[in-house]
Amino acid sequence: MTVRQRFVVLHRYVGLVMAGFLIIAGLTGALLVWYYELDALINPQWLQVEPPAAHSEPLSPFGLRDQVDAAYPDANVHWMMLAPPDAHSPVRFFLSPKPGAPALPIDEVFVNPYTGQILGGRLWGDLSQGISNLMPFIYRLHHSLALGTLGTWIFGIIALLWTLDCFVGAWLTFPPPRRRDARHRPRRFWTRWAKAWQIRWRAGGHKRTFDLHRAGGLWPWALLLVFAWSGVALTLYDQVYRPTTGLFLSFQENPLDTVPARANPSPQPPIGWEPGYHAARQHLETLAEERDLTIHALERFAYTPRKNALKLMARTSSDVNERFGETWVYVDATDGAVLGHYLPTGEAAGNTVTTWLTSLHIAAVGGVGYRVLATVLGVAVIVLSVTGILIWWRKRAKPARSQRLELWPWI
Repeated sequence: MTVRQRFVVLHRYVGLVMAGFLIIAGLTGALLVWYYELDALINPQWLQVEPPAAHSEPLSPFGLRDQVDAAYPDANVHWMMLAPPDAHSPVRFFLSPKPGAPALPIDEVFVNPYTGQILGGRLWGDLSQGISNLMPFIYRLHHSLALGTLGTWIFGIIALLWTLDCFVGAWLTFPPPRRRDARHRPRRFWTRWAKAWQIRWRAGGHKRTFDLHRAGGLWPWALLLVFAWSGVALTLYDQVYRPTTGLFLSFQENPLDTVPARANPSPQPPIGWEPGYHAARQHLETLAEERDLTIHALERFAYTPRKNALKLMARTSSDVNERFGETWVYVDATDGAVLGHYLPTGEAAGNTVTTWLTSLHIAAVGGVGYRVLATVLGVAVIVLSVTGILIWWRKRAKPARSQRLELWPWI
């Protein structure tokens, strides 16, 4: 068996292993590009609000947090939005159960920012609660097959196989070098390889299927590789992605890694939510002045009891993600002292590359145009998987002819 034949077999069976998972990833990914729009369409009673007047100002987010905290005595509100993303959206709060309390029936709460009315809530991703959880469930399906940690590992391994198979599949489209007329080999190589980029729409069913698989993988090859490797970053970050990328690029350290965990954490920040926020905001403004950053929005605020730390999440000129900010400042929840910060770009090359990869993966850059492209790519992944299965199936039925076509598709 030649080297090429071995790679054909490798590509075929790795593709078969990946096919079902990539069909799920392609379909769910194409929908998740429009997550917020579809979620609002499904749940208008929660996700569409009307301001009382044209220039109405939202109520204090900390007053709203206290209201939600009082409404759910078995839960802690350790994650909050500081402002709605637009004038017609609610603010969200996430709940976590208190120690010893029963399981929560909901963990995501929607509040009208102008009136303080609690509009409703859901147990995020639990499809048993009905269609209201459809988009969160699709997210869980896309990230972990809705199987938790096990599913995340499975998808991470598939993403790693996909990354490697991108190179194998591309190499298999190259025509082998000819032994005759060596002086003209470069010209003939490009002429022969050009056929791999074409689709014979009027040819028979199998030729058309084969061309769709081959050319359909070549045209968006670079973007497919971005989605495959960023998939590894989103699922196996500590296990595979960072150790591998860290061989070439530097990364920022997580400021909380050096903070000791507390044996008896306080259920609420000792400094208080609002004073803690003002301390974090002051540190963010100092950081922005030192790094010549522009602060565009203060978006979210969270408390980590185990580390006794508060985290202010903002969108600054360091961000490329158009959907939410990834500039973070951490402060001590007792005295407001700064613990550290994280900048998505400009601080360490590894984080800058990762930010771009993951932002491309979730279609959070490039506006609506790129989101449409990402949707089309999701459909393309499905087509590549289905055509790969069809080619394998025909190979089983007619092994000799199928093998000849796969090994020498340019003749």
